[in-house]
Amino acid sequence: MIRSEKRNIGLLAHVDAGKTTLAERILLESGMLKKAGRVDHRDAFLDTDETEKRRGITIYSKMAQTQHFTLIDTPGHTDFSAEMERTLQILDYAILIISGPDGLQGHVLTLWKLLMQYEVPTVIFVNKMDQPGTERSKIMKELKGSLDEGCVDWNDFDPEAEQMKLPGEIQEETALLEESLLERYLEGEEVTFIDAQELFTARKLFPCWFGSALKGDGVRPFLLFLERFLPGLFYPDEFSARIFKISRDSNGRRLTWMKVTGGVLRAKQTVQIPPETGEIQKVQQVMIWSGMTHTQVPEASAGTVAAVSGLEQTAAGMGLGAEPEGLLPLLEPVLTYRIVLPEGCDVHETFRNLRPLEEEFPELHLQWNAEAQEIHVQVMGQVQIEILTEQIRQRFGLSVSFDEGRIVYRETIHGTAEGVGHYEPLRHYAEVHLILEGLPAGSGLMFDSEVSTDDLALNWQRLILTHLEEKQHAGVLTGSCITDMRITLAAGRAHEKHTEGGDFRQAVYRAVRAGLMQARADGQCELLEPVYAFRLEVPDAEIGRAMTDIRKRNGTFETSPGEPGFTVLTGRAPVSEMREYQKEVSSYTGGRGRFFARPDGYMPCHNTQEVLEMMHYDPDADTQNPSGSVFCSHGAGLFVPWYEVADRMHLEAAIDRRKAGEENGPDPIQNRVSGGPAFKSGPSADDSELMEIFRRTFRSGEKGRSWKKTRREWDLPAKRTSPAKSRGKEILLVDGYNIIFAWKDLKELAEVNLDAARAALADILANYRGYRAMTLILVYDAYKVENGTERVLDYSGIHIVYTREAETADAYIERSVRQAPSGWAVTVATSDAAEQMIIWGEGARRMSARELREEIEAAGREIRQQYLDRQVPSGRRYLFSGLDQELKKRLEILRLGGR
Repeated sequence: MIRSEKRNIGLLAHVDAGKTTLAERILLESGMLKKAGRVDHRDAFLDTDETEKRRGITIYSKMAQTQHFTLIDTPGHTDFSAEMERTLQILDYAILIISGPDGLQGHVLTLWKLLMQYEVPTVIFVNKMDQPGTERSKIMKELKGSLDEGCVDWNDFDPEAEQMKLPGEIQEETALLEESLLERYLEGEEVTFIDAQELFTARKLFPCWFGSALKGDGVRPFLLFLERFLPGLFYPDEFSARIFKISRDSNGRRLTWMKVTGGVLRAKQTVQIPPETGEIQKVQQVMIWSGMTHTQVPEASAGTVAAVSGLEQTAAGMGLGAEPEGLLPLLEPVLTYRIVLPEGCDVHETFRNLRPLEEEFPELHLQWNAEAQEIHVQVMGQVQIEILTEQIRQRFGLSVSFDEGRIVYRETIHGTAEGVGHYEPLRHYAEVHLILEGLPAGSGLMFDSEVSTDDLALNWQRLILTHLEEKQHAGVLTGSCITDMRITLAAGRAHEKHTEGGDFRQAVYRAVRAGLMQARADGQCELLEPVYAFRLEVPDAEIGRAMTDIRKRNGTFETSPGEPGFTVLTGRAPVSEMREYQKEVSSYTGGRGRFFARPDGYMPCHNTQEVLEMMHYDPDADTQNPSGSVFCSHGAGLFVPWYEVADRMHLEAAIDRRKAGEENGPDPIQNRVSGGPAFKSGPSADDSELMEIFRRTFRSGEKGRSWKKTRREWDLPAKRTSPAKSRGKEILLVDGYNIIFAWKDLKELAEVNLDAARAALADILANYRGYRAMTLILVYDAYKVENGTERVLDYSGIHIVYTREAETADAYIERSVRQAPSGWAVTVATSDAAEQMIIWGEGARRMSARELREEIEAAGREIRQQYLDRQVPSGRRYLFSGLDQELKKRLEILRLGGR
């Protein structure tokens, strides 16, 4: 692990709370600026864009370097909250700025929810305390009631004190946040500075400071507190990084902004874009930015936020190296607009030119409507529309406008459907079967595979999953994007010569679409609409009107008392019904009412039929999203509608296999990883039970050793010698599920009844073991069985093992190979290539599923030859033909009348 003292602190606030002013004052106090800039003077250090200076708002997240940390300024306007949310992924700590006179405005609650979602430890700075009507005690009460009980007033703490002792009131309030700490405090122990740090990093304590950024009141002690209180972080040694932003510099050069979350990022270093499946690209330059200037550095260590050049196809939220993908954004636009172009403008060229804007603002979801020859974008609000209009005019010289916005709907399904995509024009081939399953609201899209690598190579499976993730798949009700669904690869087939990567893309897209069409035919499709979470404050005299309005707009709400003479309604309501409600509130309350709303996900549409009639979407006419498949007929491609594909597809319907498994027992694919006994189990076992198997069989408890043999010898199949006694001491370890799903007959049986397949394999191996006289251990995965213990069964001379929880069959087999007694020949039967390599390194012989089958069949032939065919050379069987020669002679004498 690497300890880094670099701390990345984000500034978050509602618009006009004084965020940029506080940033300027912090930079001044830290010695980075000689004079603090002002938003109204258009000379703020972090407002570098001309549009930002002119409008006086922050549009892009930017950073400034101080001696102790990197300060990251984020947009405060709700129209640019998606830019702010992208920055949360790389923050170590956050400062939430609240306007003292305005209190907790609606967007502040949204920011708090986001900080909770991304688990960012947070300090609160209440600004503008120099203005009349601001009371610390009143504000603290509001913070504790609306945000968290962990909000504690730290304004009386002296960060310059040598002992860093906490005042008694802070100690008491901090102790109340954790039971064990409270017990110590009541016993007379002090709550220390370290105790407070631990609660802070665990997001149980939220220190609150008060001051005036414009006048500088309280800023210096606040800065010293940040420097001393925020601890450094530990990072792994392996390289990893999180991308949070894409931009272009003044020369048009593409910059990828990231935080190094492990190891070191060096100039000229190569990375894979996208991770695991993409191409290798080289980082050209590594730059550390501060305001409008940057410093080129040879490397960036863990904890550093840097911009790099040279990388293409990167995107916000992407992880590099060992870093996983980021969370799906919570804040997304709920309105879509059509871009109205000037007359005579080339719409195709304009669409291509606008693509870079989508990289910088991923929430735009730029879409091309081929049928209408239109460009559509999703926008957060009117201010973002104005900024986009300016950006397009400045960059591309186009004067565009936007039509009236429409609601961004989503689609999902309830229940389960199967989609089949087949793509087979001449010299191309791919078939994909997908299972679509509805998920709870807010789940997003999840992708998975349950296909064995014996049926479809891993590289093809990864490619299919990539194609599932790379596109926003359109639904079949309104053409809106799908969500809240699990899409599982259930079957697939490629051709050895004719399959190309693009073939699977076509098959995947068609399979998704076909599954949705099937769900629609079964009445399982559902239209979702965006909703607002709102807070409405109205005078008591108007509460009846407010409640009636919310009900009429299909909303739900709860009431609570507000300030004297006011009532607060909080709840959720459809965006389509609440878009202009702020104006109504101002009207009927005489300007005294306040309405705050934020996007809060999706729920089933309240007027589905009305929306369907309005949008008039025909899925069969959508040529960009075909649901049918392409088959080869007489040397040419033949389009087949989705509802006729079942009669032509080359693989069995996956959903039928699932249903068969549910009717006849556990699902075979699920049992492959979760396991389950096919026979009544004996007592539980651990490592000592494994050694007991060896002791019972080998009469020896000595540990095995790693044999030093050449790789070539291990690659040889097992020799087929007839008598077991000539083979010496042998152990055969069999990976049960791997063999079942590799042998066609057992696989087909498993799809009907897995228990029967396990029993059949046990009978085959018991018969084989009886002839070969070896020690045979049949191992099954049960590592996903909760609280499962290892079970060892004896069945007809073989040992059947079900692994314990968290132990795979591979791990058990490797352990068994290592512990096998010296002098015994160990063979492992599995077709898992990775496992075969590990086995070879441990000194055991490898046998594939095919070779095991051949070995067993050869043994069967030998049995017939030695004990049956040898006694009946002609192959015909007569009475007494199976008797030995001596007995035959005696019977012949009796037949002739002799004695």
